[in-house]
Amino acid sequence: QVQLVESGGGLVQAGGSLRLSCAASGSIASINAMGWFRQAPGKQRELVATITSGGSTTYADSVKGRFTVSDNAKNTVYLQMNSLKPEDTAVYYCNAAIRRTMTAVFRDYWGQGTQVTVSS
Repeated sequence: QVQLVESGGGLVQAGGSLRLSCAASGSIASINAMGWFRQAPGKQRELVATITSGGSTTYADSVKGRFTVSDNAKNTVYLQMNSLKPEDTAVYYCNAAIRRTMTAVFRDYWGQGTQVTVSS
């Protein structure tokens, strides 16, 4: 069993900051990458930022320069969100590519989601 537990969402005014955290736990042998996706009402889920086990990062164009993804090398990923805009309002989901113990393949796991609301 593998679980991803997110925390840190909430309500913030435009221009403010929030920090999301996501901790992976369970029968984990290896994590290839972790990251964040978001889904706004009526829209498809989209990639926000990812970080690989080697430290390479990827960002959506809409968040470059404002958001920073990082990890602690202990199965936890963070998303520091600065200069937040109303269009950043969405449910943010943690994602991880994990190989469970006693298995040979990586598969995607998802957190339950955390709401981020940015008021204008």
